[in-house]
Amino acid sequence: MRARTHHRIAEFGDFQTPPRLAAQVCRLLNELHVSPASIVEPTCGVGNFLFAAVGAFPAARQAIGIDINPHHITAAQQRVHDGSCAVDLIKGDFFSTEWQDLLRECADPILVVGNPPWVTNTHLSKLGSSNTPEKSNEIGLSGYDAISGKSNFDISEWMLIRLLDWLNGRHATLAMLCKTSVARKVLAYAWRSEIALHSASIHLIDAHESFGAAVEACLLVCVLSPAAQCDTCGVFPNLSCRDTATNIGYRDGYLLANVDAYQRWKTLLGPERYRWRSGIKHDCSAVMELTRTASAYVNGLGEKVELEDDYLFPLLKSSDIANNRVCRPKRYALVTQRRVGDDTRVIQHLAPKTWRYLESHAPLLANRRSAIYANQPQFSVFGVGDYAFAPWKVAISGLYKGAEFRVVPPFVGKPCVLDDTCYFLACDSEDEARCIGDLLGSEAASEFYSAFLFADSKRPVTVDLLRRLDLLALARMLGSEQRFREFLDKRARAGKYGTQREHVQHLLFS
Repeated sequence: MRARTHHRIAEFGDFQTPPRLAAQVCRLLNELHVSPASIVEPTCGVGNFLFAAVGAFPAARQAIGIDINPHHITAAQQRVHDGSCAVDLIKGDFFSTEWQDLLRECADPILVVGNPPWVTNTHLSKLGSSNTPEKSNEIGLSGYDAISGKSNFDISEWMLIRLLDWLNGRHATLAMLCKTSVARKVLAYAWRSEIALHSASIHLIDAHESFGAAVEACLLVCVLSPAAQCDTCGVFPNLSCRDTATNIGYRDGYLLANVDAYQRWKTLLGPERYRWRSGIKHDCSAVMELTRTASAYVNGLGEKVELEDDYLFPLLKSSDIANNRVCRPKRYALVTQRRVGDDTRVIQHLAPKTWRYLESHAPLLANRRSAIYANQPQFSVFGVGDYAFAPWKVAISGLYKGAEFRVVPPFVGKPCVLDDTCYFLACDSEDEARCIGDLLGSEAASEFYSAFLFADSKRPVTVDLLRRLDLLALARMLGSEQRFREFLDKRARAGKYGTQREHVQHLLFS
């Protein structure tokens, strides 16, 4: 019975809002001068939030709560409340409810309040749940992004975006508990779509204390008003504090973690002078990553194996980059291709021991779930090209909070490769790597990236973020333009590391 209950909680994101937290939220909304005529909770559960709002806003004349769970609706219907507000409790599915018709019947100002499910569409699909929105690709992903993790989204994100669309042009307040990452995505959508926001704020909460959830969470408050347009959101450290910790915002098409830093350093925005790359993706560390002993290699399964050195390369992971352990790698990666799509059957002739090892673990490698391996040669990896084997690199971890760049040297005559949680620039020499490392290690670069970097994100650093900095503009600011241009010129003449020569020449002389 416990397992079945846990499955249902996971499927519907069924974490009931504690009455104390609901009361705190309503006190905050009162201080923000929210005074609704109508209250709506789209996923009301047993009614803790809905009835807290009804009690906190005596001017409200109508309250509607909807939930897919009939037992929750029955429990909520048995609750008694004082006051003249009519409470209508409905068993219904958010995704099939005619929300536009329902909201049209509600008098302004409207307060839409609640705690929507904290689960993703991918997680629900794994559970075999049908409690999901109709599948679509609304954010326009294509190719690799569309079949990888970028196509995953939180159900609450979809819900809140739809609610903003339906409330646009009305006098309304949307106040929802959600992950902070969801709150930012919802705000980014509102700003891009020019939703009529009068104001917005994020108030951090302790999700572990309230829900036992190890995730950064908040109360997102969006106040809508016809013809209004704000592009900044204050972030408050908790529900009680009235002083902002920082201001996030939207400028020039960018979602910003620090509006002030962006205003100071936006002159460094520009083209990508060097091509940022991600590390090697193999999705089977037990087989493809090994440590070395005096007599043999040991894989993640604890097996001692004897392999040729041809396809083995020293490996650095995110923790190595973040903690500056770049000079003496402890791991090796088995890299089966030089370029994506290379025929791996040549391994059986060039390195027969390696081929026998791969064949002995073929079931594990064939069981890799990502769709990127479909229709690829056996034992394929991704994130390979001449850039992956460049002797020197300047690298950063995608998983750690700060923008800490490291110069990565070769090790025992071989280039180090990075795993797919890292990003890097490929360099031909130590001088080139040191030049770029000095630029990226500058205070100016750090402050530039701080404008975009959300430390609580699952992956704070992304290729998209890294590409925004114009290294030539930075070199010019720091008095290193001539030195940097020499390396750009060499790269333009060689046309190396997957960057077209004409493109590099354009970047060099612009």
